[in-house]
Amino acid sequence: MIDDDFETLKDSEKRLRKKSALGKKVEEVATAKPSGYYRVTCKDNGKGMPHDAIPNMFGQVLFRKKYGVKQTRGKFGFGGAKMVSIWSKMSTGEPIEIYSSMKNENYATHCTLDVDIDRNIPHIHLHEKIGGNENWHGAEIKVVIEGNWTAYGSKILEYMRQMAVITPYAEFKFRFVAVTPDENGNGVVEKSYPRLTEEMPPVPVETKYHPSAVDSLHIIQRMIAQTKNHNLLEFLQHEFVNISNDQAQRLIAKMGPDVTSETQVNSLTLLQIAYMHHLFQHTKFDDPSGNCLAPLGDESFCEGIYKVLQPKMVATYTAKSAQVYQGHPFIVEAGVSLGGKYFKQGINIFRFANRVPLLFEQDADVVTTTAMKRIKWKRYKINKMQEKIGVFVNIISTKIPFKGTGMEYIGDDISEIAEAVKTCLEDCCNQLKSLIIKQNMDFYIDQAATACASITEIGRDLNGPDTKVWTKEELVRDFREDCKKAGLITD
Repeated sequence: MIDDDFETLKDSEKRLRKKSALGKKVEEVATAKPSGYYRVTCKDNGKGMPHDAIPNMFGQVLFRKKYGVKQTRGKFGFGGAKMVSIWSKMSTGEPIEIYSSMKNENYATHCTLDVDIDRNIPHIHLHEKIGGNENWHGAEIKVVIEGNWTAYGSKILEYMRQMAVITPYAEFKFRFVAVTPDENGNGVVEKSYPRLTEEMPPVPVETKYHPSAVDSLHIIQRMIAQTKNHNLLEFLQHEFVNISNDQAQRLIAKMGPDVTSETQVNSLTLLQIAYMHHLFQHTKFDDPSGNCLAPLGDESFCEGIYKVLQPKMVATYTAKSAQVYQGHPFIVEAGVSLGGKYFKQGINIFRFANRVPLLFEQDADVVTTTAMKRIKWKRYKINKMQEKIGVFVNIISTKIPFKGTGMEYIGDDISEIAEAVKTCLEDCCNQLKSLIIKQNMDFYIDQAATACASITEIGRDLNGPDTKVWTKEELVRDFREDCKKAGLITD
């Protein structure tokens, strides 16, 4: 049976040519290369997941056991796995398959499920305990999705490379196998990044909400439903950070005559909860501590940049203390590099949020704007047009203030973050300036010592063998000491 509404590619081209000949405006439509189905397997050697928790961890959106704040990977952790599961169901109809094994357990878990999108619950196909492998613990996830390797394969490889930079304490292995090789006979792509350091960053600590960070009534309602502190005074003091006894009493006094310190929190009306939220937003509290955050650290950040991307020189800096935006602490750590074969001429931006690479919407990001417009590169003896400059910024926080739903960039309108990024990059540039000056001084010292040594040898030839002759090595040592005394070099 032939569908009269179907238009072949040949008919479409003929129709467009006819429109063009008649002088009608024809929109040029880029023909995207066709997508395909891909089986994706991701395996790690982490601690694994509890057997009973796996269905909800992968099959329920916004699933959490506790209600607090923590430096997390956001959509790139379990959130990412859930999005992949949903995309798999929508594009291929295939469920996600999970294997998990934990230390000191004599079994492993095998689970196959998908997400019931309408009810937000896991639809479990299989959930069983199987024989464990004593030599492996961790998780393995298999999923079939629709995608386009030709269009987006380069982004995947770049993501892996940036993950190796920001996670130098981990080893990454990637392998892509095509069903049919391309026109050049290539059907396998492999990339491996070894572990670069044994030093692990500290583990982020979950902390309680700062009252200024409570941005919805829903959070307070959830906290009331889960709290073990029944009266209002205990609830305010123990479920939030930085609310003292005196401040809690003052907040309660402002909530009206019907509310006292002994009021049961589960008896509060929606209007009273709304007014509590209003007080949180309009009361001055002490800033939260940044002790819950876990930056990568200068040495590890520097090692990741240097060993993966191989610049000629690199400097890193981590802010010494946390700053605060909307009740959430944040720390900025930055790196600036010069030279290297993996960099293009000009400024190359590498952005991270909670140690996760951000590849898209770079132009609107605070890091890009700061590096391009706020840093006076000439002041640091760096030519931003001619040199190969790498700019690396990792922002860590209990809540990254992403713009838009894509969670791919941090806006330039947040002055606290913009200033912190600028300060860290300037510190890196100051370090590089010192290295550049030292490098130049070393060159001049070497040249001067070579010339002076030659002059002393000529003097000996003219004045006889008893004439004092200085070697190049002696002169280099003396010149360096003089430069140190003059403050031209520091070491």
